Amino acid sequence: YETIPTVVFAHPPIGTCGLTEAQAVEKYGKDNLKIYRSRFVNLYYGIFQVEPSDKPKTLVKVICTGPEEKVVGLHVIGMAADELLQGFAVAMRMGATKADLDRTVAIHPTAGEEIVTLAPWGPMSKH
Repeated sequence: YETIPTVVFAHPPIGTCGLTEAQAVEKYGKDNLKIYRSRFVNLYYGIFQVEPSDKPKTLVKVICTGPEEKVVGLHVIGMAADELLQGFAVAMRMGATKADLDRTVAIHPTAGEEIVTLAPWGPMSKH
């Protein structure tokens, strides 16, 4: 049951699918993981005339394991987390890898493009 998506319909929504970072470390070992993170303002808020610091942020974490970087966890907090998880849960169920995400053409402007454009050169630092 590791790839069942779960969403908390809160403000902001929280979506999760797969293993948490702690669970992945326990199952695969820290040295066998790559954790990709992104913190961004959802493009929905791009047109609003408010201070950038007042725009809600979205957080994304993708947890990958092994040399093929199979996606074993995906977590989103922020606007559209609920909608994002449905499609990515299917991809995870089918064994998606980080390379599969990298090869996906991003739909712009969406929050989902952040997941398929995470830095392919390596994990980002913690925020």
